[in-house]
Amino acid sequence: MNFSRQTAIVGIGATEFSKNSGRTPMQLATECSLKACADAGIDPSLINGISVFSAEKNTEIEVARNLGIPELTFFSMIHHGGGAPGGVMQQAAMAVHSGVADYVLVYRAFNERSWHRFGTGVQGRHQSPEAFDVSFSWSSPFGLLTPASWVAMYATRYMHQYGVTSEDFGTIAVTDRKHAANNPAAFFYQKPITLEDHQNSRFIVEPLHLLDCCQESDGGQALIVTSLEKAKDLKQKPAVIAAAAQGVAKDQHMMKSYFREDITGIPEMGVVARQLWDASGLGPKNIQTATIYDHFTPLALPQFEEFGFCERGEAKDFIKNGNIEIGGELPINTNGGQLGEAYIHGMNGIAEAVRQIRGTSVNQVQDVENVLVTAGTAVPTSGLILTQPEL
Repeated sequence: MNFSRQTAIVGIGATEFSKNSGRTPMQLATECSLKACADAGIDPSLINGISVFSAEKNTEIEVARNLGIPELTFFSMIHHGGGAPGGVMQQAAMAVHSGVADYVLVYRAFNERSWHRFGTGVQGRHQSPEAFDVSFSWSSPFGLLTPASWVAMYATRYMHQYGVTSEDFGTIAVTDRKHAANNPAAFFYQKPITLEDHQNSRFIVEPLHLLDCCQESDGGQALIVTSLEKAKDLKQKPAVIAAAAQGVAKDQHMMKSYFREDITGIPEMGVVARQLWDASGLGPKNIQTATIYDHFTPLALPQFEEFGFCERGEAKDFIKNGNIEIGGELPINTNGGQLGEAYIHGMNGIAEAVRQIRGTSVNQVQDVENVLVTAGTAVPTSGLILTQPEL
């Protein structure tokens, strides 16, 4: 990764996070992008690159027109939904470092609660001979119709193999909501939960309770990437991209990699972890805080294992006794995560990592040097490490 420590995130901007924005997704995309430009202290006309999710409905040409961007010399899309946030940042960093763009805008904006219930599943998907549709024919007839049902398969095996309990999953939810309670931008601001609340919430698909599942949110989040040289003259302290990587592992499927010899790990996240550690020269002991992708709590636990924060099967012990809360060994999701702040496909988690580097988080961790950010699990995935600029 010859772009390692050569680029930085210099602007972040978000809309409010809600269940009914009352605006179009294009309005949300434009608003958060303008706020990111204002945060960086640049005119939108300076942006000449855009990197987004393939799931993004607000295409780069429409957003560019609304922002007054005259030309684009770079534009790209990354597939696999929540697996994409580290990937779009990797694309942005590579574009800037290679010289094909000066300022790259990355955004994600949608009304996934008020316009379309994101977690409702694939019941209405039509049959076709195309590969993506064929993949559902192997699982849908058996009732595996929603993301929660797909993840429940992993969770059940993980519990059986390592003695993990529903209360262990609840620890992730309680921690996220504790941090969200301090965050005025979070949908669940001032609304912490207890482990008892978690256990009493209704089942969605056993063993997943309602409070094991992330929100469906309306909102938008944007970030701006440029070179370290340009970052020196801008408004904000740069959050340096120490490394960014994507990963696909052997026999990868989209949310349903059930045919591996062992389904209790996330080998694609292991692919990402190895690249991030190698490129950055860092390791688990060098990370002061992390944004762990938390679309479903059971898949948060093996991420600690894939990155080497603990051994295989030991995540249930690693997260106990406040170890992942503020003041613990590895505070996670200090914005409240996708369970507590909003589900913006992980982009708001990157923004929180930037705030931790800047020292402006509402749940600021002391002496932050490096922040790990992970992307969606059970899919082809990605991640990045942000670090402090050199003095």
